[in-house]
Amino acid sequence: MPITRNSASMLPPVIKLLLISNIIIFVLELNAANQLISTFALWPIVPELSSLNPDINSFMLWQLISYSFLHGSLMHLLLNMYALWLFGAHLENLWGSRTMAIYYFVCVIGAGLVQLLVSSIGTQNGAYYPTIGASGGVFGVLLAYGLFFPNRILILLFPPIPIKAKWFVLLYGALELWFGITGTAAGIAHFAHLGGMLFGLILIYYWKKHPPTRI
Repeated sequence: MPITRNSASMLPPVIKLLLISNIIIFVLELNAANQLISTFALWPIVPELSSLNPDINSFMLWQLISYSFLHGSLMHLLLNMYALWLFGAHLENLWGSRTMAIYYFVCVIGAGLVQLLVSSIGTQNGAYYPTIGASGGVFGVLLAYGLFFPNRILILLFPPIPIKAKWFVLLYGALELWFGITGTAAGIAHFAHLGGMLFGLILIYYWKKHPPTRI
């Protein structure tokens, strides 16, 4: 995949549109959270789910994208949007807007597919829950940033030490895998995060052999 630089922008078009869309939908959630989550969150593929709870729509194809625009709290939204802007703006300036949009939504869909697989295994006890949040796409963006800007220095919050982007990505990915396997930090879709990174990695390697058109 060629690296072709464009004029740098602190808020390129795709990142700007994603930020605005997520914020608007979060505002709508403040007044209609149950209805939005019922229809647009990512629900497990369980045919009888709607009959078990009439307020829940079972899995629909659009949920593989729509779930990424829903967030459980203001902090959840802010953390995802900050990371999306911090890392995604550099990638969009590097790749162009079309490539950035394709990459982000492939990561979102990939994260959703992995979460569906994991939830189909983990619903044996009858507990069904939705997945929401842009984290799958954000983790894919984080992976790409580590690959294309491996030696950029990032400052961790806890502890406040500098670390190269490539090591940060490896560390974060390893932690997500550990959390997912051990069940630590329950209530977070760790495997969805890893799914976003996995699908992002596959797409980047595909683009190395079949470079996308830069727009």
